[in-house]
Amino acid sequence: MASMAAEFALLSTGLNFKKRVFNLPTTSPLKLSLKQKFNCITTKALLQEELKKEEEDLKFDVVKEIELRENGFMGMRKTKLVCTVGPACCSYEELEKLALGGMNVARLNMCHNTIHWHQDVIRKIKKLNLEKGFCVSVMIDTEGSQINVLDHGSPSSVKAEEGSTWFFTTEKFDGCRPFTVQANYEGFNEGIREGDELVVDGGMATFEVIERIGNDLRCKCTDPGLLLPRAKFSFWRDGKLVEKHHELPTFSEKDWSDIKFGITEGVDFIALSFVKDAAVVKHLKDHLLTKNKFVKVLAKIESLESLKNLEEIVEASDGIMVARGDLGVEIPLEQVPAVQEEIIDLCRKLNKPVIIASQLLESMIEYPTPTRAEVADVSEAVRQRADALMLSGESAMGSYGQKAISVLRMTSARMELWGREENQQSFLPQIGESLPDQVAEQICSCACQMANKLGVDAILVYTTHGQMASLLSRNRPNSPIFAFTNKSNTRMALTLEWGVVPIAFDLSDDMDANVSKTTRLMKAKGMMRQGDVILVVSDVIPKSVTPSIYQSFQVVVIE
Repeated sequence: MASMAAEFALLSTGLNFKKRVFNLPTTSPLKLSLKQKFNCITTKALLQEELKKEEEDLKFDVVKEIELRENGFMGMRKTKLVCTVGPACCSYEELEKLALGGMNVARLNMCHNTIHWHQDVIRKIKKLNLEKGFCVSVMIDTEGSQINVLDHGSPSSVKAEEGSTWFFTTEKFDGCRPFTVQANYEGFNEGIREGDELVVDGGMATFEVIERIGNDLRCKCTDPGLLLPRAKFSFWRDGKLVEKHHELPTFSEKDWSDIKFGITEGVDFIALSFVKDAAVVKHLKDHLLTKNKFVKVLAKIESLESLKNLEEIVEASDGIMVARGDLGVEIPLEQVPAVQEEIIDLCRKLNKPVIIASQLLESMIEYPTPTRAEVADVSEAVRQRADALMLSGESAMGSYGQKAISVLRMTSARMELWGREENQQSFLPQIGESLPDQVAEQICSCACQMANKLGVDAILVYTTHGQMASLLSRNRPNSPIFAFTNKSNTRMALTLEWGVVPIAFDLSDDMDANVSKTTRLMKAKGMMRQGDVILVVSDVIPKSVTPSIYQSFQVVVIE
């Protein structure tokens, strides 16, 4: 360590033109010839040019760079932000504003818009990353084989008044009919009795079944409300969901077409809708392997079936999205907060990133400020240590998308500060099966404990596939995690991991050289200064060294 510290001192000092000239000490004023002065200026210019060239090798997210300069290491936000892109924010300028506001992942809902529209948005995001220095990854969200969907045929919402009688039918027709709603599959009324409740969108409107007519239902509105186009519905009896088992596949023909499109366009994440078990996740991951594509697969938890198979789904997936809107249609509303915390806890134990989605700032679709209850909801998700928060309609079609992401950014930053002050600690079970995985897990756990106890400024991890960065994130250390990687797919995957700042960097087998160069460049860019204490971890293994000997971490003081 002493030799490394000495090297840091040498590298950070560089040439001091006031005291030395070409490594020769000056004990008295030295009169330089015109040629010598020119040589000095030329040497200094060459050094600056070389440093500038090296800085270009360190691809740092421009937003995180600004955040670090302005707020310091401990002022960096750790909770990631996902924004759904829609008509309100699909222009190059609007996407840039969201990226500057803190968007880490751009989500494209494949239920809406055309393939050409999605292609245009993806290419704009990639252009922003390339030209403006952002690090925004792209996620497509599949439509899935949607069941329990109603459509009244109108392009906008329709009001259901209390006491009005409505006809729910499987008959297909164009346009709209008064007090008539189409269900999207045959047999939607199987097992349904008179007196059962038909609940639309988790309670936006409620109807009582008063008569079964063949495959259709006649119902009376008991709780008035708005019926949105393609609304979700569920049946309830005596306060419990009427479970219905369907044999529809998770992947529709459209889903496979969208997945193929996503692979072609180089998306970073695919979110699967209506996942019932681990088999469908494994099927897609196997398919991606045959295409030699390193796309991360996220499973959406949005049904009672997915909750019953929760652990196996989490284990099979690369991450989880808690779709609380659809989930709230199938479980009692009062259970949603507890289920959310259970899912976050399980994902952290199994080291899978988790996104909390749906209705975080719903009122900001129409209003410039959120309700206090919404802010409390966001704060609770951050307190539970979720990896990411997601905006849906707030950014896709709302008028205040930039203000909404600002609310998420400020609220999460404040709650993270509170978490550090409270010094939250939790027990994490061992998940590694092989000895190398167990060793890596223990190294990251010990590293984070040491980082917290010593109060180090930052954790630097050098990683090829992101494993060590992910394990560090799992432990939720107080210090930000800077992950240096030479693989683009690893960098983009880490955009979803809590507290990780992914940085593109050409790694070498020489760890000392990696550390020296990155710290020198960060110092030159004003992101690190003398006296900063950093903890260094790596899973980059030189070819000449065995993994069991190489795995270690160290603490370094920048000089």
